[in-house]
Amino acid sequence: MTTAAAPTTYRVPVSDEKLKGLRRFNAVMGLLHLVQGLFMIAVSNDTTYPIFTNFLSFDPETFALTPEPQLLYELPFGPAVAAFLLISAVAHGYLATIGFERYARDLRNGMNPVRFYEYALSSSLMIVLIGMLTGLWDLGAILLIFTLNATMNLFGIMMEKHNFFTKRVDWTAFVYGCVAGIVPWIVVFLYFYGAVNSGDEGPPAFVYVIIPTLFVFFNIFAVNMVLQYAKVGPWRDYVFGERVYIILSLAAKSLLCWMIWTGTLAPV
Repeated sequence: MTTAAAPTTYRVPVSDEKLKGLRRFNAVMGLLHLVQGLFMIAVSNDTTYPIFTNFLSFDPETFALTPEPQLLYELPFGPAVAAFLLISAVAHGYLATIGFERYARDLRNGMNPVRFYEYALSSSLMIVLIGMLTGLWDLGAILLIFTLNATMNLFGIMMEKHNFFTKRVDWTAFVYGCVAGIVPWIVVFLYFYGAVNSGDEGPPAFVYVIIPTLFVFFNIFAVNMVLQYAKVGPWRDYVFGERVYIILSLAAKSLLCWMIWTGTLAPV
């Protein structure tokens, strides 16, 4: 009787020196996120954006069910913007301290689940706030685009886990993640298009810059993963791609927070 061969697992050669450098890098990046998040709370005005429900209500005059918008909550935008910075600060702080041993072990296995858990929260909050700038204020729509974007990032974990056991790259999770990730942007662009063509003043000028800029940034994360698994140039080293992820994360979050602050949160 023969037994099935164990699956081939993927290992990444990572020196202790590189790991120490990554530990310091995460500590510095965590501090930069933390300082920006706290500063954003301190210097932002009290601007809020509404969140509505649109439950059906019976109209006795027409004997029909019609949507009845109700204000659910006024979201303070300054703390909301600070939140995605603080989420990243916590994740980097964890990786640089109590989570470092697990981080090192995961990197040697060609993965970093903590990265994608953090993105599932922080980038999903980012896409929600971008949507709210275009008038996406319905609770249901907000929950859906948040969850779809989070799902995209969870597929990132599956991509790394699947390919831990394969000799050839399996792109299935990556493709499914792209499908989940593009839908929130389609919704944002639809709302943006509707706002631009509403006949009124339209979105503020800074929104015209935020949407294409962050759309490009979000897609660069996917490009980084492709380069990692295609082993192109310096991306042959998994740790190089990890550093690119960290830099992209700081750049995208910093850019979004200060563009929003300049456009709507700066004290008058």
